[in-house]
Amino acid sequence: MRAIVLTSPGPVGNLEIRDLPLPEPRPGEVRIRVRAFGVNRSELHLRLGYAENARFPIVPGIEATGVVDLAPGTDLRPGQQVAAMMGGMGRAFDGGYAEYTVVPRRQVIPFRSSLPWATLGAVPETLQTAYGSLTTGLDLRAGQTLLIRGGTSALGYAAAALARSMGATVLATTRQRSRLAELAADHALLDDGHIADRVRGLYPDGVDAALELVGTPTLPDTLAATRVHGTVCFAGMLSNQWTVPDFYPIGYLPDGVRLTGYGGDATSLPPAVLQDSLDRIASGELSLGPVTVYPFDRIRDAHRDVEENRVSGKVVVLAP
Repeated sequence: MRAIVLTSPGPVGNLEIRDLPLPEPRPGEVRIRVRAFGVNRSELHLRLGYAENARFPIVPGIEATGVVDLAPGTDLRPGQQVAAMMGGMGRAFDGGYAEYTVVPRRQVIPFRSSLPWATLGAVPETLQTAYGSLTTGLDLRAGQTLLIRGGTSALGYAAAALARSMGATVLATTRQRSRLAELAADHALLDDGHIADRVRGLYPDGVDAALELVGTPTLPDTLAATRVHGTVCFAGMLSNQWTVPDFYPIGYLPDGVRLTGYGGDATSLPPAVLQDSLDRIASGELSLGPVTVYPFDRIRDAHRDVEENRVSGKVVVLAP
């Protein structure tokens, strides 16, 4: 099979297309014929050397969408449409950047859809993180206000769409004036790093909930935009900065504002939620934002464009 191999952390040139042996699944594992996979910040961090417990060389990719090829000792059958994500994919073992990938059954979610693979490939990990951030991370309720810091990211678009369908009022930010009109939000804000005063101009007590997708550089300002007893969920690192040096909680956190985090796993996305979301996308009722599609041979271009923030929304690569 053809696969994309990251030889070691470094520039995009360290991503090489190679011929590898077809992986053999053991009982309880699923071999998937990959049709499409998303390019995520997680894989960018891996390439830049910011991933813990990763081995090299490795086939990256924390998600993949395709059809079951073999699934010994499981309830899945060949030809069944599936999505796989997380659980060590692309770090502890070879991931989705390949024609075939083998993953444990628990990381696989079956679905049924006539959507094109370019659309399906954009959904799994983005939906899982957006859904989990809003429910587990924020416990978002209808009628609440939600600030999304990093609104033109794939996760930002998805979170805004889900939050509005839940009955929340959404404020979303972007650093680029040209993308303000793209934001799927009730209030679009140009982000210069300091937006708390503008948020409180709209909602003097602060927002009920905030989803931090930029990272630690904007986290204090996001906390300052949130009301007492409100919640901020840290779920993204678009800035590639995710640690707070010399963290002093009492000095860092505003009085009464809660800070949570969310990462999630395949088991965090109920199959019914995935199926319902795909059905709503197919009917036009739901959109998770723009998708930019690359052929397999242009993986370096895809990574470069993500790293340099040349694209908004999700980047998807079609497998050969």
